[in-house]
Amino acid sequence: MGCGSDYLSLHQQICSRCTHLLPETGFFRQPNNPVEKAFFGRIRVENAAALYYFTKQSLIQELMVQLKYHQNKHAGLFLGRMMGYALRSEPRIADVDLLLQLPLNPKKQFKRGYNQAEVICEGISDVWPKPMNSKAIQREKFTDSQTTQSRLSRWTNMEGVFKVMHPDQLINKHVLLVDDVITTGATLEACGQTLMPIPDCRLSIAASAYTL
Repeated sequence: MGCGSDYLSLHQQICSRCTHLLPETGFFRQPNNPVEKAFFGRIRVENAAALYYFTKQSLIQELMVQLKYHQNKHAGLFLGRMMGYALRSEPRIADVDLLLQLPLNPKKQFKRGYNQAEVICEGISDVWPKPMNSKAIQREKFTDSQTTQSRLSRWTNMEGVFKVMHPDQLINKHVLLVDDVITTGATLEACGQTLMPIPDCRLSIAASAYTL
């Protein structure tokens, strides 16, 4: 998927050279990184980070396109495993109890065949053995694409979208909420807000990529 090399193992998506050239942010090792700062004053998070920078016409964009629009789950598993390697070596986030994927609207998930954030969670769990909970939070309202919307429009669009279905499963838990790409963070913020009333539930956020 990167340079076009065919010198790969059966389930490898990109070669070692292309993997090495992916634009890592280093945010998992950096307190008060730009992703954490994006949530300052908006929602209480323990840690927040993204693994790679997202730019147009890049290999990261191609991986996301393959995952979201071409049913290439291996691209998501690759991204998740790379996140897992970064997470498992970071002491600041070692006490995470549970992985939660950002819920996808059921209509969109049916059309796509899966939730890309859940596939990334599966990849994380492959190398960082943390349990997943795919039922704790539900997306109840369909929302239009937010790609061209302003930050205010994105937040307004996300009001009342998410609902915690099993709050008892999240009491006294440090949860890691996972998504594919962070732009303004409005969707993750809206989902995270539903966790705030749960007693002793702590929230961290992780994504595969971050848009500059």
